[in-house]
Amino acid sequence: MAFRTVSLDELTIDDETSLRSVALYGRLKQALRRSAYRFSVPAPGATASWDRVLFLNLTYWGGPLAGDILCEDHIPGDVVAHVAWHHLANRQLAARGGAATAGPAPKPTAAVLLFAESIASAFDLYLVGRLLVTAPECDFITTQVPIMAECAETAGVGAAAFEALMQEVSREPERAFEDMRALLLDVVTALLPCADAAHAEQALDGFAGHRFEPLLHHFQLSNWILYMRAHAGPPSPADAAVAELDATLRAAPIALDWLADHWLAPDEASGAAPGAASGAASGAASSAAAGAATGAAPSAKASAR
Repeated sequence: MAFRTVSLDELTIDDETSLRSVALYGRLKQALRRSAYRFSVPAPGATASWDRVLFLNLTYWGGPLAGDILCEDHIPGDVVAHVAWHHLANRQLAARGGAATAGPAPKPTAAVLLFAESIASAFDLYLVGRLLVTAPECDFITTQVPIMAECAETAGVGAAAFEALMQEVSREPERAFEDMRALLLDVVTALLPCADAAHAEQALDGFAGHRFEPLLHHFQLSNWILYMRAHAGPPSPADAAVAELDATLRAAPIALDWLADHWLAPDEASGAAPGAASGAASGAASSAAAGAATGAAPSAKASAR
């Protein structure tokens, strides 16, 4: 199967009308456009099955030329935001990680990969909170919320309790974003060094009682852990920057506002230098593009992330 690479402008963004009420979405989309980020789609005459694209995206989080593989020249709007967050995180962490060295770029560490993925994935919950109010019938809500409800039910959360949880999210989507981001970061950090299932179960038990704990398996964290174990680079100075940024977000009155002011605003001011895109940006993000069409785990993006 042959692929060709395309820019965001060459793709049709699905469900975008619903996202126009979310100001951050528009800014993230423009950041991704400025980055010259490339996607891979089947070459003319070639076809790519959803299962194959999902496998490639979940197993290989990026590439030197294009970071996300799509089944066709369509991409869900929420995936655009996901990929944009990865691009911004990669750019910011590279700037904080110290002077560049000669030769190939070093592999990102587990801490760097996890920090970026937790932001991009938690933004899904923010979008749920916003769109439940402004566009409750949009594709994103009608496909993802039922999947989240099923995940919560499996964890012992009934329909009424899940509805109450979604009401909390819709009342304070910014708070929901930061609570989920921190939880994802903390859980995977605790699970990464676990040597066996018994230690992993003990680590997971430590998060019982967190309001979003029933949603953890919606994000298919095993994919995160296995990828990081297989591909993450050794610890580096960038890890200290990650720890500093994490502490900053936890202390910020509104973490998303901090990210908008310190990541998006400088990117907008600089116009993002041409060629600044990183092909290894989003990992499972484009599996969302595939998953959104079928209802597979959180647009397969969040679940795979």
